Amino acid sequence: MVSGIVGWGVYLPFWRLERASIGAAFGTARGRGSRSVASFDEDTTTLGVEAGRRCLELAGTVRPSEIVFATPDPAYLDKTNATTVHAALGLDPEASAYDACGSVRSAWGALRSAARTGVDQPALAVLSDLRTGLAGGSEESQGGDGACAFLFAPDGGAAELLGRGSATDEVTERWRVPGEIASRQWEDRFGEVSLVPLAKAAFERALADCGLSVDEVDHLVVAGLHTRAVGSVRASLGVDGGRLAPDHSQSIGNLGAAQAGVALADVLERAEPAQIIAVLVVGDGADCVIMRTTENLVGIRQRQHRSGLATVAEQVESGQAGLPYAVFLSWRGLLRREPPRRPDPERPDAPAVRRNELWKFGFSASRCRRCAFVHLPPTRVCLSCRAVDQMEPLRLSGVYGTVATFTVDHLAFSPSPPLIGAVVDFDGGGRYRGEMTDVDPDQLAIGTRVEMTFRRFYTAQGVHNYFWKARPVSKGRRGAGPGEGARSADTSGISGTGTVAVSANVDGADGELAAPGSLRGKEMD
Repeated sequence: MVSGIVGWGVYLPFWRLERASIGAAFGTARGRGSRSVASFDEDTTTLGVEAGRRCLELAGTVRPSEIVFATPDPAYLDKTNATTVHAALGLDPEASAYDACGSVRSAWGALRSAARTGVDQPALAVLSDLRTGLAGGSEESQGGDGACAFLFAPDGGAAELLGRGSATDEVTERWRVPGEIASRQWEDRFGEVSLVPLAKAAFERALADCGLSVDEVDHLVVAGLHTRAVGSVRASLGVDGGRLAPDHSQSIGNLGAAQAGVALADVLERAEPAQIIAVLVVGDGADCVIMRTTENLVGIRQRQHRSGLATVAEQVESGQAGLPYAVFLSWRGLLRREPPRRPDPERPDAPAVRRNELWKFGFSASRCRRCAFVHLPPTRVCLSCRAVDQMEPLRLSGVYGTVATFTVDHLAFSPSPPLIGAVVDFDGGGRYRGEMTDVDPDQLAIGTRVEMTFRRFYTAQGVHNYFWKARPVSKGRRGAGPGEGARSADTSGISGTGTVAVSANVDGADGELAAPGSLRGKEMD
């Protein structure tokens, strides 16, 4: 019995940094193309949450019993980052969560671990990376940020694993010690001479493991951070250019730990049933897996289209160019920007966060069972009918909304001012006042359609304050308008809905219903 991929998800950040802007800043040759850039309020955990949300939406009713989160750039050490992803995805408490951190190869090991678990029960692998190099260097310009997720299960897979092969050797070709922001590399020729034979050996072993020849491979993915070695491997395996997976690095850069997974997802969105896919990852050795697509691929792709989920190709094309290089440096912490003259934020209170976990990580409102009034944040007493303890949780993180009004605040604290606040009316009921992100203030308007996204508001005393923000619906999203198949909360069997707008304390502290004068109710038809 083998496991199969029943869902996949890719998340590429909104922003793009033109390589020419780096050259212009240093007076050097201006590179071509761009790289994807995580915003100031994103890290590898939030990137992974967004990829996981897309994966689970595509997978439908299949829920993972285990999640493995892998990244070379974890937000926390001595704390499991996967538990944050677990909470934000709303997974069952009995589902286990583990980290696999350290290198690109560790990420591929996490994928293989999920595939092995998927033989018996569904398992989710989330691979995320945020590549940062020294200012003006090739790591900075050629890297990229992004994440991918794959859900494996015993039945219903779009692609089933056929064979695998590995080759390992101790090669100090790339390294980074704790506390450094950029990797170091040995001379390019050394890496090429060391890694290419290992990659060829892993590829040959994988083919032999499933009794296939190189001529039977329909799609080949070769990924790794050593560009020269990857290029040599692609040219030497006997696979013609028409069968090589598209290379998007010119537009989004090399995504490191997520590079191979994003390329695999792209292939799954292009392949036909009964085709052979080979994925070869080069780094600290090499790993190769061979898989065959199934008839289920057609149905899963149709579900992807109906859900309005953007493909990899659509996300590559939909990024926002024009990010100033100085802003990028400030987001990375390489250029210190003067903040607004306001008190620094306080560290989130761990006991309060735990008490309000469903709200803080799941963005779960409460809906009155008697009158269907929706409260954000959740509350025990209904503001409409005054019923006490008659609430049911209502998760709104996956529901579209509409901007009712907004403000651009240049004085409020923000790592990247100005701060944009908006009042959002959710489809099916619910009103919330909070922050927006990934938005141009000049393009924002009343009536703008928005979706929720998981972000890091700030970090205080080493504690990251995660919560949800609204952003304009992604360009690649389809059917996001009212009455066009947009996602909404389940209100079946309920005669009416209601909304309430409040100001919420995002650190999870008790008493989120701030300032009684800010409460405002509105009945919905």
